[in-house]
Amino acid sequence: MAVRDPEATRARIFEAAVAEFARHGIAGARIDRIATEAKANKQLIYAYFGNKAELFSQVLGACMLNLAVALPVDPDDIEGWIDRLMDYHATHPELLRLLFWEGMEYGSTELPDETERQQHYALKVAALQDGQDRGVVSDAIPARDLLFLLVAMANWGVVVPQMRRVLVGADDTDHDRLRESIKEAARRLIAK
Repeated sequence: MAVRDPEATRARIFEAAVAEFARHGIAGARIDRIATEAKANKQLIYAYFGNKAELFSQVLGACMLNLAVALPVDPDDIEGWIDRLMDYHATHPELLRLLFWEGMEYGSTELPDETERQQHYALKVAALQDGQDRGVVSDAIPARDLLFLLVAMANWGVVVPQMRRVLVGADDTDHDRLRESIKEAARRLIAK
């Protein structure tokens, strides 16, 4: 008789849910497919995570926390942070896909679980504000707007790879040139 491992089952369900939501969005995701991929029954999914919307919220929240831990904003090395952010999203494109699906399906409606996310981003804004207060980052753009612009520049090519390919090109040299252009734009945004 096989020994049950609830944590391993929970982890398999979580990983299957990340892939399913990234591929199909909230409305298109199917609990049946998640259960099949995770080799778990649907009842366990509901028991561990609640309904599909709650599962999506937990999946996105955990992915956002992983990003926060991996990449705090460094106002003393914005270029390095931009590099690390671009590398992170190149190896974890599911996070941006999840965010894109969330935006598509919920629009500009404030979500009930946004408080934790706002706190997470408040720390990033505070880091940029600290850089502005110390004079290493220009204060010409408010810190929260600056963070939005920097993140948008670094992430947009992963969100719409077809537009990156059409506008910038598909070769490695095109990719490298775009990365350098994004870092140059970031340098200009933060320059005193």
